[in-house]
Amino acid sequence: MTVLDDLANRARSLVRGGHRAVLGIAGGPGSGKTTLAENLVALLRRTPPAGLRPLEWVAYVPMDGFHLADVELERLGRRDRKGAPDTFDAAGYAALLRRLGADEDDVIYAPAFERDLEQPIAGSIPVERSARLVVTEGNYLLLDQGDWARVRPALHEVWYCDLGADERVRRLIARHERFGKDHDAAVAWVLGTDQRNADLIATTRARADLVIPDAVLRAIGDRDRAMID
Repeated sequence: MTVLDDLANRARSLVRGGHRAVLGIAGGPGSGKTTLAENLVALLRRTPPAGLRPLEWVAYVPMDGFHLADVELERLGRRDRKGAPDTFDAAGYAALLRRLGADEDDVIYAPAFERDLEQPIAGSIPVERSARLVVTEGNYLLLDQGDWARVRPALHEVWYCDLGADERVRRLIARHERFGKDHDAAVAWVLGTDQRNADLIATTRARADLVIPDAVLRAIGDRDRAMID
């Protein structure tokens, strides 16, 4: 049994008595949150608890859909630090999580984030009533400042991705280059805006229910790349 199997078993155990559970995965920029969440969700969809239907029982709702649009960041004068806590609609995200947890609607639509456009897209992710587990991931799930303090109470568990700084920075630079920044601009952004956010997020680590260590995150990342190759 792999570590990912163990994590899937823990996630699966959150669903009890037919009630919906919401699992959060937190960590700094480039820490492997998305890779972990996507691999976890893919495995869980293939291996549902008894009585639940494959594919339909798990939904994936990233926090990034609650980025403020660039036009609003420009108006607020925050465009040059996109990704900081006050460049998201934290209250809207918390409200969505509460609605998901309440489990009262036949379908709930969540926004997605389009990386090629670097913009949120409303109404992109349907969460059907059949979803008994919702996996969400993002930077600030454990932050206890301002509207972000409403997020943690809406989550049944939060896992923290604790990837080593060198690997996290390497991945971030590569990501920014992949989406259009030249190397110098990518490095400047990673060591500036991204690093300030990472330092803040690191202070929330102790609030997590489970810390996913560097070795596990690297192994999942290597597995993901091998599948693509």
